Amino acid sequence: MTILSRNLDVEHRTFETHHGSGPDAINPVVPSAEFVLKTVDLIQINEDGVTAAARYIGDRLVKDGYTPRTWLTHPLHLCPPEPYDPAHPGTRATLDWIFLISSLNFSFWSRFEGTEDRFGIEWRDAWGSELRVVHTGYWSVVAALDRGTCTYVSYAAIVLTKSYPFPSHLLNDYYVYLALEEGIPITDPAFYSSETRCPDSLIDHIFRAAPQSKEGVPLLRERIAIMREVGSIMCTRFGGTFQGFIEEFQRRHNYNGTALQLVQMVTDTFPSFRDEHWLDGRRIFIWKRAQILAAETWAAFSPPSEEEPHPFFPHGIAQLTMFADYRVPQILHHLRLLTYPPALTRALETHEPFASGAPEELAIRAASIVAVERVAAAMRADGRAGAVSSVLIDFFLWDLAKGLEAGEDRIEGIKTQEMLPIHRTRSIWY
Repeated sequence: MTILSRNLDVEHRTFETHHGSGPDAINPVVPSAEFVLKTVDLIQINEDGVTAAARYIGDRLVKDGYTPRTWLTHPLHLCPPEPYDPAHPGTRATLDWIFLISSLNFSFWSRFEGTEDRFGIEWRDAWGSELRVVHTGYWSVVAALDRGTCTYVSYAAIVLTKSYPFPSHLLNDYYVYLALEEGIPITDPAFYSSETRCPDSLIDHIFRAAPQSKEGVPLLRERIAIMREVGSIMCTRFGGTFQGFIEEFQRRHNYNGTALQLVQMVTDTFPSFRDEHWLDGRRIFIWKRAQILAAETWAAFSPPSEEEPHPFFPHGIAQLTMFADYRVPQILHHLRLLTYPPALTRALETHEPFASGAPEELAIRAASIVAVERVAAAMRADGRAGAVSSVLIDFFLWDLAKGLEAGEDRIEGIKTQEMLPIHRTRSIWY
């Protein structure tokens, strides 16, 4: 798998010696981003834009009631049972679902963006709905796995239009075992790691495109290789489930580990999560998918009350940064946080591709990380947004960008600039 080779062959050293450990540890992504921003010297952070965005985002979070638990309201997300119960089969199912989604959460942009020709997955518009729609972008991989999977789903969220057989002993706390759609256990690491039980042709079938799409899912061969890699490691070392991985993480840190320590464990364990690069002889940490894996685990299992401890992250997720992809940088520029030079603007307008690790590509990702860190700091200084974090800001900005794209949201009360196209880099990192 050539796309992974440069990271597989490099020794992956821990950062704790230089950045500390525990709740006060410095996330190495932050100094990496600051170094890239200064060294490449291509993009500027607009401090007026930071101030305005901090005020706007803070107001919107309050107005929209946007919290970590907003994650649970997305109609295609698989949600765990409440209250948290490690023995409930729905807990394992949700964790395995989140892990596979995060493993495959990369490179959904299309040269057909904005048209029906782009890759999409036709499935229900929500769990339990009979309305069929075409899902694109990130939602395409979610819909593909939801469509094919055999998993645990909340009884209250399902409209039973036909009879589903299920083991009676699993009918507890309003949960039933449903073989939805095609009944393929695609989120089970023991299944998708096996080329015998889950041949490439079956994964091709899982990701089959909607009839009107004129392209397939990007980087399908790389996605399959990643599924084999992470599934095999999970089965060999952690009992074949992400829940086993989480339990090992908790044991290692005496049930007092941080989200950043989980990210480190993920990148130490799974080569395909090592979103790391080199610039002027320095290793650059970005860790988009490893951080979003921790963040989505945090959000999915966020307790209903802020007074209740999180089952996995007693210290919260304040150490994590935003997840440097191609969609959030686009909205950050639109909100005037990022200032691009004319040459970079022209490159984006003409859809010039950037290689993974190219100075321009690293600069866009690094500037986004630094900008969101400054917005979070400004919001905390203002004291209006409660326990704000770069993670929650990223979640909100991504939802805002997708809402604008779909015509379902609008930005008012703040100056914006022209919405440029996303930057185009085809890689497994984001």
